[in-house]
Amino acid sequence: MRESDAVDPALVDALVARVHACYGDTLQDPERLCWTVVHDYHHGAMPTEYDIREVDEALYLAVLERCR
Repeated sequence: MRESDAVDPALVDALVARVHACYGDTLQDPERLCWTVVHDYHHGAMPTEYDIREVDEALYLAVLERCR
């Protein structure tokens, strides 16, 4: 089973939509942008420059995969 199979597909869809709503369809740095949106989902705030709090890696990878 892939890690992305363990996450809620509806949540992934919602976060992918949020990535595109916030940053547009041309993603210059998809890794950072997807991580930022997943961070906001988990912690309730966009990260600051030095924010290194963890996010759900399986969710992040699923969102990143769908955005690519």
